[in-house]
Amino acid sequence: MATRKVVKIGESSLRKKSKPVKDFDEDLWQLLDDMKETMHENDGMGLAAPQVGVLRRAVVVEVNNAFYELINPEIIKTKGEDIEKEGCLSVGGFRGRVKRPMTVTVKAYDRFGYPFTLTGEKWLARCICHEVDHLDGIIFVDKTLDKDEYLKNGGVL
Repeated sequence: MATRKVVKIGESSLRKKSKPVKDFDEDLWQLLDDMKETMHENDGMGLAAPQVGVLRRAVVVEVNNAFYELINPEIIKTKGEDIEKEGCLSVGGFRGRVKRPMTVTVKAYDRFGYPFTLTGEKWLARCICHEVDHLDGIIFVDKTLDKDEYLKNGGVL
């Protein structure tokens, strides 16, 4: 495993839509292992492949000591509403309130290409939504209810 450089907001690759993973091979496994290590090194709760410069639909999430790898994730059901502050390894120190579903069900594949569904509530739901957004070039500052504060303090979109 190796720590990778986290791409920061303002770099164009963060705004690009990621391509589906087609090969569930050792290169993917290495990417996932590196993403996990990078997330831990930076005290994150989640990390999407575009955040380490790889435009593929892969994310890692760790909430309450439960670790998940989601390949080609697709949110298939949401329920409720929750507003909490979020941060992002690609943004820096700004934390802003974002409205997300309280419960999310996602279908995805594991690192070996086996399909599964996962339902998460509260922080797991929030992390899944946050990371899936990254796969579509969306950063939480695009959705924050505190956008004026972010921009006033020199934030970029």
